[in-house]
Amino acid sequence: MNDNLILLKTLLLSTSSINVYKYSKDTKKRSRVIGNAIGTVILYLLLMTYCVLLCAGYGTIGLTAVIPVICALTISALAFVLTLFKSNGYLFNFKEYDMLMSLPFEARTVAGCKFLYMYIQSLPWYLSISIAMMIGYGIYAHPVILVYPAWLVLSFFLPVIPMLIASFLGFLIAKISSGFRKTNIIQTILTFILILFSFSLRFILEDVFRNQKVQIVLEEISGLSDQAGKMYPPAGWFAEAIVSGRLSDALLLIGVSILLFSMVFYIIGNSYRSINSALKSHAASKNYKMTVPKQHSVIQAIAFKEFKRMTGSPTYLVNGATGELLAVILGLATLLIGFDKIVSTITQGAPIDASILHPAIPFIVYFLIGMMSTTTCSPSLEGKNYWIVQSLPIEKKTLYQGKMLFNMELTVPFMVFTTLCLCISAKVSVLNTMLYLLLGLVLCAFSTAWGCVCGIRYMRLNWENEVEVIKQGSAVVIYMFPNMFAAMGLVVLAVYLGTRMNHSLLTLILIFIATALAAISYRIVMILSKH
Repeated sequence: MNDNLILLKTLLLSTSSINVYKYSKDTKKRSRVIGNAIGTVILYLLLMTYCVLLCAGYGTIGLTAVIPVICALTISALAFVLTLFKSNGYLFNFKEYDMLMSLPFEARTVAGCKFLYMYIQSLPWYLSISIAMMIGYGIYAHPVILVYPAWLVLSFFLPVIPMLIASFLGFLIAKISSGFRKTNIIQTILTFILILFSFSLRFILEDVFRNQKVQIVLEEISGLSDQAGKMYPPAGWFAEAIVSGRLSDALLLIGVSILLFSMVFYIIGNSYRSINSALKSHAASKNYKMTVPKQHSVIQAIAFKEFKRMTGSPTYLVNGATGELLAVILGLATLLIGFDKIVSTITQGAPIDASILHPAIPFIVYFLIGMMSTTTCSPSLEGKNYWIVQSLPIEKKTLYQGKMLFNMELTVPFMVFTTLCLCISAKVSVLNTMLYLLLGLVLCAFSTAWGCVCGIRYMRLNWENEVEVIKQGSAVVIYMFPNMFAAMGLVVLAVYLGTRMNHSLLTLILIFIATALAAISYRIVMILSKH
């Protein structure tokens, strides 16, 4: 067998939950595997339903021909963002590096295998989008039968190029940061810069389309396909292969994907060992002095341990602190630009009184702050060292209380800063500002406790790479998606109710509800800690 296939097969078998279901005699583990599979299938179905409805909207207004372009751009954007978050954790400084590099394989073979493993792990999400949009396209376009197998085959290649671009950017970040003593800090800063640029790119493209008059572009369907092809050629190749049936474009997409894969990992392979060696080494301070250690409570010591764990892992820090960073940017932007102007920009100048959005301020902040709770992944991050934690003379509830304390210490200061910025800019009264801060505090407590419930219930200790629990663990997914949709729904609900009742009274009612939910979640954590 090919070296890449041998390593890939071994990685997939060692991390597959199917083996747990087939060979484990623990009924709880087997039922957990079934529950995770059911939950994942539900998420796939929800995503597919959304994509089919999106295609129905385009088909209804006569824009069926743009569906392949939308499909290609959606998958490419998703693949780039997901890979950008995960590439460093998968390709560099991973736990089994020493074991893999001791095997008789070239460095670029190991790196390429890790990329393929990351690709296969994310492939179901991309195929869900592609298959759903293929169904929508088929309903409205009625293409020839050969379009369907061509669409399916090309779907496997659509995410490859953006994933390779993101992986190469991750390689550049790792290579640059490996030249500094504080490699984790430099790597984290560069990754944050790239993430912020990716977020800002959306507004740049939106401005470009607005300046070119979207109405005219939508009327010229072929022009839209040409424009998308020029902006991102792989999307144009996919669209032409599907809509026009050009075999040359299909072969071009496949050929460029394979060629780019070989080129990227030939370059990465040449520096792979040196980069990993630099990232895994730790510089010693020259002016180190022995001092009396500070004494902390057990809970505070656990929280500090979690802080060191987070700052020692760029993947953990980037995923855990992205929401807080965006919250700070939002707060500063609101102070500099003004709350009313931001609302006017978002609503495109619609005559809306910005004061009706005041009750939604805590939920707007929570949408960012509560995007990721460290308690969802921190129990699983103990990994194969979990037995050490169990052997310590502390109760499990104390361990979880320490982990929850760290998440509160992380989120509350950012919540206070952003809420105050929004309230000052929006000229909210002092009473309502204090109530919004209290509601934000309770929401942080709920996020912390509910995240811990997910983290304990869906704890995974047999991971081979921390990305598997930080970014794509079942606990993180089950916490994140419902929580984000709920936050968006609460923003709308708060605005609606704010037009019909006193803002202070509404906030008090919401504080009471959020407190009850936080208390229930904390109680569940205490019950789970006894098992």
